[in-house]
Parts: sequence; structure tokens; C-alpha cells
Amino acid sequence: MARYYDVHPDDPQRRTIGQVVSLIREGGLIAYPTDSCFALGCALGNREGLERIRAIRQLDDKHHFTLVCRDFSQLGQFVQVGNAVFRSVKASTPGSYTFILPATKEVPRRLLHPKKKTVGVRIPDHPVVQALLDELGEPLLSSTLLLPGEEVPLTQGWDIKERLDNAVDAVLDSGECGVEPTTVVDLSGPEPEILRKGAGDPSRFQ
Repeated sequence: MARYYDVHPDDPQRRTIGQVVSLIREGGLIAYPTDSCFALGCALGNREGLERIRAIRQLDDKHHFTLVCRDFSQLGQFVQVGNAVFRSVKASTPGSYTFILPATKEVPRRLLHPKKKTVGVRIPDHPVVQALLDELGEPLLSSTLLLPGEEVPLTQGWDIKERLDNAVDAVLDSGECGVEPTTVVDLSGPEPEILRKGAGDPSRFQ
């Protein structure tokens, strides 16, 4: 049965954040709100957590997982960012974008796209996520909480608790959450490619 944490959207309680981060470090899988919609998250090295996300969402091995990063310097440890890409990403973060970029050796191989050796990265603009990342000290391995056969992500904490009670270890609820996933931009090739239009304005990359 998943634990349910009610956190303040602008000033999340430090004790609660500490409890959730302890659970993540112990191998837990959480559902948490972001600036776009709810997501599933676990520790970067949590192999079982990765497989649990795959099972919940019924994902194949070509799915790009996302490393949710605290800031730009942390993001730069896990992906290769050239000068032109640096400017584009810097101008769009924090925000509702996921960028596909070539991974560095810091990223476990099982997270990489099997052919491209790329991974998704993002820096969310949400106080709860920032508090989690500050306490955790490393990125969250993450994926949008979009269930198989459904067109929109789950948006209510109580609904997630009810539907995924035996599939996740904790649900963080900070009230109103967006319904639109991030805009996904592949910056690994010579030209930006919009893979998914979502909450972030895609026009700056077109």
C-alpha cells in the first residue's frame, strides 16, 4: 500500500520531503507532481524501479527515460551539451521541456536509447520537485504518469493513490497539477526535432 503525503505547493514541509527522499534512497518508487503533470520517479541507480516504471506504463526498450535535474550544472554532468545547444537549453530552463541529448558515462547504460545512446533531461519549475532534488543530491529517474490506453496523464493525487496503490510506494500531492506533459525536443542531431508538443512552447525550436 502506497504512503500518501500531502505537501504545500509553494513551501513543502522539510520533514515530509526528507521522509520521501529516504524512501527513494531505499529503492522506493514515487508518484509526484511537476510543472507539467504527475510523474513516476526513483533513484538513478534503481534497476528494479526502472522495471516497475516500464511495467506500469508498458514501455519498450526504445522509450526515452528522463533524468529530472536540479539545475543546469547537474544536467551538464549527465549529457553532452555543445555551445549552440547550451544556449537553447539554458534559455528554456527551468520549464516544461524535456531535451533528448547524448549521454555521458555518468548515465547507466540501461537508461540509454539502445541505438542513439541518448537520454532525456529536464529541469522543472516546481517548488516540490526542487525540494526533492535538493535533498536527494542527484537526478530523479523519471517518466510521465501516463497509463496504457489513456490519452491524458493522471492529475489528482487521491486518484493516483487509488489506482496505483500496489504499484508505487508513495504519492506526493501538492494540490492542482497540470494535465499536459512536457514538450520533448531531440537536440542530438544537426537540427532540433520536436518529438512531442506539450506544455512548453515549441516555436523556439522550430
